[in-house]
Amino acid sequence: MSLQAYQQAATRAENPRDMEYRLFAQVTRALMEAAQLDRVEVAKRVDALDWNRRMWATLGADCANPNNGLPPALRASFISLSIWVSKHTTLVIRNREEIEPLIEINRMIMQGLASQGAQAAA
Repeated sequence: MSLQAYQQAATRAENPRDMEYRLFAQVTRALMEAAQLDRVEVAKRVDALDWNRRMWATLGADCANPNNGLPPALRASFISLSIWVSKHTTLVIRNREEIEPLIEINRMIMQGLASQGAQAAA
């Protein structure tokens, strides 16, 4: 079985919460690696920052959809966070802020996804 076939099978077997966790983990890992880079390595830093911003923009857009099943207050919080992530990312790219707050936000979301996944399994 090829790696691609294995990945497709694994993706089909994952529940949505696990897929969200995996995406956040991959993006957060990229941000952590970008944080270790010298600020002159702009392209690599921007790639990770842009990936994170696009993930949050997608999450915010999904939460803006009235058919989203999350409670309205939680959806509003995710929309607010997506706006903050976009603004903070711009400041990081301009070397006016640090990457770490973006990493911390993602880690908090991952903790929530992990604890809710554990509750669902119980």
